[in-house]
Amino acid sequence: MMGEEADDREVRMRLGGRDVALTVTHEQVAMAKEIVRRILVEPFTKRPWTELAFYLVSGGLAGLGLMFVGLTMVAGVALAITFFGVAVLALSVRSARGLGGWTRSLAGSMLAEHIDDPEPFVAKSGFLGWLQSALRDRVGWRAVGYLAVKVPWTLLGFYVAFSLWWDAVVCLIYPFMGSGASNPPLFGIERGLFFQDGNNYGPPGFFHAVAVVLCGGIFLLAAPWVMRGFVNVDRMLMRALLGPDPMAARVRTLEQARSQTVDASAATLRRIERDLHDGTQAQLVALAMRLGMAKEKLGQPDEVDLDRVRELIDEAHRGAKEAIAELRDIARGIHPPALDIGLEGALATLAARSAVPTGVSVDLQARPTPAIEAITYFCSAELLANVAQHAQASRAFISCAQQGTWLRLVVRDDGCGGAQLSTVGSSSSGLAGLTDRVHAVDGRLNLISPPGGPTVVTVDLPLSA
Repeated sequence: MMGEEADDREVRMRLGGRDVALTVTHEQVAMAKEIVRRILVEPFTKRPWTELAFYLVSGGLAGLGLMFVGLTMVAGVALAITFFGVAVLALSVRSARGLGGWTRSLAGSMLAEHIDDPEPFVAKSGFLGWLQSALRDRVGWRAVGYLAVKVPWTLLGFYVAFSLWWDAVVCLIYPFMGSGASNPPLFGIERGLFFQDGNNYGPPGFFHAVAVVLCGGIFLLAAPWVMRGFVNVDRMLMRALLGPDPMAARVRTLEQARSQTVDASAATLRRIERDLHDGTQAQLVALAMRLGMAKEKLGQPDEVDLDRVRELIDEAHRGAKEAIAELRDIARGIHPPALDIGLEGALATLAARSAVPTGVSVDLQARPTPAIEAITYFCSAELLANVAQHAQASRAFISCAQQGTWLRLVVRDDGCGGAQLSTVGSSSSGLAGLTDRVHAVDGRLNLISPPGGPTVVTVDLPLSA
């Protein structure tokens, strides 16, 4: 602790007539050194050059694609009064879709930007059906929009970002250009900012050359970050216009959630069937057999063994109670009786039964639907069981609060941490099972569990589902 305090530095400055002392911690110094090192090293790493190559190649591809799509669309509109013009328009939209696929592949191979493919093109039967499907292809028209935005964005990036690379190289080699060059041959925004009058740094000479080289060094350090900004905007454009349609992606997500819910429901029904068949039914069969044997003993008045009859009736009584207990456990797995008094009471009951001391805080203005209450209850039960079995925690805490139209459940503990979402086991086991259960109602589950703890699991659910 003393060593860490010794690494802190105090900086004094005078502001507004008073002395102000600022303490700079060791972590802040280390962070500043890392930022400086990153800025100095970045131009010599692979990533900025890959981004530059992608920007130029994808920009050229977009320019050629927009030229082709634009010409075919103009021709199609001009010939729209004929059947041939409609076919040309359909071909233009289909070509834009193909160019979008090439751009996604290029981004995946050069930028490691993996964009999901949009829904495939499905044509109706016949040539007229194909024309109708092509003209109504949302993916193709979104690709046309991408080309229309990409080309001017590429031109702006070429003028601003690519010119930084060019001007950096030109300024750095300026001393070797010969005495006839008064200023380096710059172009782009840098020429207007630094060399607008053609002789910013005085007549050619040693100090003039040093100033130009220093300017080139600044351009070199800034070029990767400016280019990255343009590439990041291009990433967002590709995800928005070349990826899956938001409406189709939403439908696909709902279909997956519905499939998971159906699978989970089928697994629950199979479990209940096995529990009833292997447990409760066997208990009831044994109960019936013991009662039958007691009935046979009582059917012989001259040879009645009262001790044996009493033993059979006692065994039947115990079996009946065990069967009732098993039925109660199965019913509790279907719908927890504790929820009959509301979610607050149910969570308080869970906390009281937990093997780890657990605090509870519930703040609800409106009661959630029964499905949401059940999911919240089962999530809390599973998370508290995980805390007791794996976390080595001394205390846990459950927080359940309403935030607008959402219900937020937070379960935290002071254990050893290191929890992970695992798919080991059945599809409904552990945290992975909770994730499926939460996603089935369009909810979200977030896990934060660094080694050494603490572990915080946040579950966001809609109030009604």
